[in-house]
Amino acid sequence: MEGTAHRPVPRLTAEDKRKLLQLARDTLVQYLGEGRLPEFVTDSATLLEPCATFVTLRRRGSGELRGCRGECQARQPLVEAVMNMAIAAATDDSRFPPVTLDEVPDLEIEISALTPLRPIRAEEVEVGRHGVMIIKGFSSGLLLPEVPVRYGWDHGEFLGWVCRKAGLPEDAWQAEDSQLLGFEAEVWGEET
Repeated sequence: MEGTAHRPVPRLTAEDKRKLLQLARDTLVQYLGEGRLPEFVTDSATLLEPCATFVTLRRRGSGELRGCRGECQARQPLVEAVMNMAIAAATDDSRFPPVTLDEVPDLEIEISALTPLRPIRAEEVEVGRHGVMIIKGFSSGLLLPEVPVRYGWDHGEFLGWVCRKAGLPEDAWQAEDSQLLGFEAEVWGEET
């Protein structure tokens, strides 16, 4: 996290968001169909700025999760992060079998651009505003800010579920040797 402590999410226009969603879809089609990445050329400083990114894939209509992968540190330009996380969400989410090319038209894509992680106290966590990562020993888990809203969780349920995601007891967030990290995210997706 060195050097990123004050970096906000890049300021994205509606056109930037549309381009990134199309890039994610093009990436899925070309990678799953031909094993290659699409060509994407931009001179937009915003799209070339490093940004931690998650890509979520859901089944159109039901909203059922089909894959989600991301990175919590800004290590690559936003356009590269979107391509790489789209591929990872489709092929490397251990909860699901890999997505096939035939499934892509029936998937909705959502992108989350994250602010840098920072230490946060449990009482500071605001449902719907903050995403949370817990680290305890060799275990860690992360939930995006939109997750508790989607499932209707309150503050305590959200903290309990982030612990469960890490494979920890639901009250692990209260342990002195647990570290909570918070972040915010700009989230956008395809229209249904």
